[in-house]
Amino acid sequence: MHKNLTKHILLALLFGVIAGLILNFVPESIFSRLDTYVLTPVGDIFLNLITMLVVPIVFISISLGTASLKDPVQLGRIGGKTIGFYLITTTIALVIGLSLAYLIQPGAEGAFDTQGVEYEAEEAPPIMDTLLNIIPDNPVNAMAEAEMLQIIAIAIFFGVALAKLGDKTAGLHRLLEQGNEVMMFLVRIVMYTAPYGAFALIASAVGAAGVDGLQQMLMYMITIILGLVLHAGITYSLAIRVLGKKSPVHFFKSFFPAMTVAFSTASSSGTLPISMRTAQERLGVSKKVSSFVQPLGATINMDGTAIMQAVATVFIAQVWGADLAFSQLVMVVLTATLASIGTAGVPGVGLIMLSMVLQQVGLPVEGIALVLGVDRLLDMLRTSLNITGDAACAYVIDRSEQGKDTASDSV
Repeated sequence: MHKNLTKHILLALLFGVIAGLILNFVPESIFSRLDTYVLTPVGDIFLNLITMLVVPIVFISISLGTASLKDPVQLGRIGGKTIGFYLITTTIALVIGLSLAYLIQPGAEGAFDTQGVEYEAEEAPPIMDTLLNIIPDNPVNAMAEAEMLQIIAIAIFFGVALAKLGDKTAGLHRLLEQGNEVMMFLVRIVMYTAPYGAFALIASAVGAAGVDGLQQMLMYMITIILGLVLHAGITYSLAIRVLGKKSPVHFFKSFFPAMTVAFSTASSSGTLPISMRTAQERLGVSKKVSSFVQPLGATINMDGTAIMQAVATVFIAQVWGADLAFSQLVMVVLTATLASIGTAGVPGVGLIMLSMVLQQVGLPVEGIALVLGVDRLLDMLRTSLNITGDAACAYVIDRSEQGKDTASDSV
């Protein structure tokens, strides 16, 4: 990604924040019209442009990545490392969130009026149903509905078949490689619209949140932002330094362009084409590892969302004056970790997961209404962390596999 484009996106985000703050001081009718007819359409067009590439990129990249592994043992080894990394970092994220929430106590001052607070929670799919539905009965429908876990499963089977059939399917393998080139070219084209989309999305979010809402929820926001920074600065940095044998500064600097796009879109799945391209071209992650690890992470790895759930759960408990027992805190960790597997990487999914956690520990789901106003802004930040975790996992696994690839080639 060109450096000038990154600068343009950053400037667009800055100007978007400024415009959003200014819009808080104009009449509501003017903001409503501007948001309805300008900001939201521009933002939606940008989101649709990158979202339309997600399904073909996931299918093609995972198929090629699986086919390039060839050895089922290698596929199982990489898959095991990936899931293990994601589960461990998600658990650490939850512990960080819970610890900060009890240390800062953003909801303990009694400044929130809970009378009249209402929120109707969307129903999340049961974990067992999610696991059973990983194998689709209709592959075409799975792609049409963008069911990411099902698409990943189809692509893995397809890739294994390509690897086993070898020269018999060389033409098909080459076709997928050409398709991948087309998709990456389209990503480069779409990225030139990113500054306009980023400006519109952030201006709309800040304008809708309002200055009063931001001030009231300031401590809650600070707690989550601090958790995100600590998780990136400690967990991911240690993983890159110790396991990846690389400078964390180089990692974050190289991956920063993708983080800015994730911030504007608030969608892990939507940012996937850009995050994969950035990891491969700027971090040097091999295509076979990136193609497998990052799409899987966009579906099941949500460390930023986990931090939000932990902080929000304790925040709501403090506002309602409820004391959570240690067993309930353990349940928060378990429920949030498992829930991340069953939800897609799209904007607002964290609130669905949060409703599951609250119901599990006996807290009022209506408490979500308190955090709803600022959640869009926080969703942008935690999405940036989510895709960074995917890239960190891909980087670490790629480095751990390099020696094994050499050894297997010499056999």
